[in-house]
Amino acid sequence: MALATARHILVDSEAKCNELKEQIANGADFAEVAKANSSCPSSRSGGDLGQFGPGMMVPEFDKVVFSADVGTVQGPVKTQFGYHLLEVTSRS
Repeated sequence: MALATARHILVDSEAKCNELKEQIANGADFAEVAKANSSCPSSRSGGDLGQFGPGMMVPEFDKVVFSADVGTVQGPVKTQFGYHLLEVTSRS
């Protein structure tokens, strides 16, 4: 089974998500942006979701986590929770 580690930022609008993605692209630290903006409890740890396998997250999330390049910020990814920026930090 494939395993991945990822971190994310959860916000309530696509516009906010795109704004934060641009900040990160311009050099802002992902973890700091997560702490300041993410509505997920994982924000306290810089958006870190730890390690998980396929099917442990919502399908939209899974699809990105198990296909995107490691270390690139993906999103906005829309789920029932809101809009996510997502970065796969490792995958095996």
